[in-house]
Amino acid sequence: MTGLSAITKAFLAGRAVLERIPLALIQLAMRIAVAAVFFNSGLLKINSWELAIKLFEDEYKVPFIDPAWAARLAAFNELTFPVLLVLGLATRLATLPLLGMILVIQTLVYPQAWVDHLLWGSILVFLLSRGPGALSLDALIERRFAAGQEPSANAGGRSAAASS
Repeated sequence: MTGLSAITKAFLAGRAVLERIPLALIQLAMRIAVAAVFFNSGLLKINSWELAIKLFEDEYKVPFIDPAWAARLAAFNELTFPVLLVLGLATRLATLPLLGMILVIQTLVYPQAWVDHLLWGSILVFLLSRGPGALSLDALIERRFAAGQEPSANAGGRSAAASS
């Protein structure tokens, strides 16, 4: 039994070390990872615009929308919302269009790529439900508001208490 208790002790010690990794660092890594996937896709679209439109015409075939408009919308989403994710700015809002894209891609374009979509979607749902973490502009803004330092509270050089 001493061998088993040594293994248990080692396991618990290892788990304790891993639990010291800050969640905010993991959230930052998740934001960067999923943002990179979408941002790189957006860069490919704008760097080969004619090919991007051709892909939307011939391969993606998204219904109810013109292929050129679909390409524009996808490029906009892929180049805008990942930047917000990396910065951790309006993070929860930024996840929504990307989740929408995953839903469209999964159901209409590449249903066989469900493993990738599940991974990206899981990260985005985590960020949507738990937020971007302490290493984000959202957290910085929230701390400022929580401390009563809203930009309007100090307008005109007066404190909020002095103006009421």
